[in-house]
Amino acid sequence: MANRYWNEYQKEIADDHYFYERSCIRQTFFPGSEAAFLSILRNELGKDICDSPHQHTCTGIGYHSDVVPFETTMTVVARLFSLMKESGYKNYVPSCVTSFGVFSEMVAKWHENPALKEQARAYLWEACKREFEEPENIAHPSDIIYKFRFELKPKMRYQLVNRFNGKPLRAVEHIGCHYAKIFPDKGVGKAEFPYVLAGMIEAWGGEVVDYPERRHCCGFGFRQYLVRENRGYSIANTKKKFESMEPYEPDFILTNCPGCAMFLDKWQYTISEMQNKTYDTEGYGIPVLTYEELTGLLLGRDPWQLGLQLHQVQCERLLDKIGIAYNPTEKYKGISGRINPMPAKPSCLKV
Repeated sequence: MANRYWNEYQKEIADDHYFYERSCIRQTFFPGSEAAFLSILRNELGKDICDSPHQHTCTGIGYHSDVVPFETTMTVVARLFSLMKESGYKNYVPSCVTSFGVFSEMVAKWHENPALKEQARAYLWEACKREFEEPENIAHPSDIIYKFRFELKPKMRYQLVNRFNGKPLRAVEHIGCHYAKIFPDKGVGKAEFPYVLAGMIEAWGGEVVDYPERRHCCGFGFRQYLVRENRGYSIANTKKKFESMEPYEPDFILTNCPGCAMFLDKWQYTISEMQNKTYDTEGYGIPVLTYEELTGLLLGRDPWQLGLQLHQVQCERLLDKIGIAYNPTEKYKGISGRINPMPAKPSCLKV
């Protein structure tokens, strides 16, 4: 009986032949994540995934901030779908959860009102003489890593186990609101029991931390942050989450949204500067990882190639717990091979 009910919380995730749409913001925040995802799919899983050079923003942040109108976003989505059609693919994989929500919304609107879909076709043709078809499957990249989590496990050099005491590492998973809350049926586990990140953690040896504000917003909230006068609301939201998870002493935070990863990481620095406060026991902060970074680390990829040096809360202590090898002298090594100057140290947060 329990399995039958749980089956209602699953979603269809295509097996192969993906059209990948990059995120406009995560390439800035965590530039190694998307490259890691493409590499993992191609090299470890042997999947076919198209990374078109002609893609562009989905307008999601502008759309949800009431800057970009619905009709414009609908036409932009139609053009992205036309790139997928032109490339010969039918399974759409948007890197950002905001994009994931936008595409899910547009397709739902077209199904509710077919006239809108015809309007999108007309706008797209007028704008750039292109045609589109809806994807057969829309899956977030975290869905795909989740789907193949057990296939990846034997390939991993490390597990989520503290090598000093042999205990599972304790992880806080944070699901992006636009993944599981706008269209609950589009996410693994829906809004009630989102499992896409918890499934990875448990499959790879870790323990998921449950705490009171587990499903609370990360604090981004678009209008909360994009309007400078509202940023107090943003950091207050994030602070509430940290205060709630602090007693459980998590080893790291795992996210599937670029905005969530950025705010849960950067606001830790901000709060430490404002209040001389961190939310771990030793003053280093709680490391925040994207699911691609975590997967890449466990597979044995170099932490600096994954871009961990760009995080505000540094990850070396977590790497040491897992037993991941790294060269500290190459942490700030640039593409040219030259070692870049070390950034200034925070006044409170240890590095």
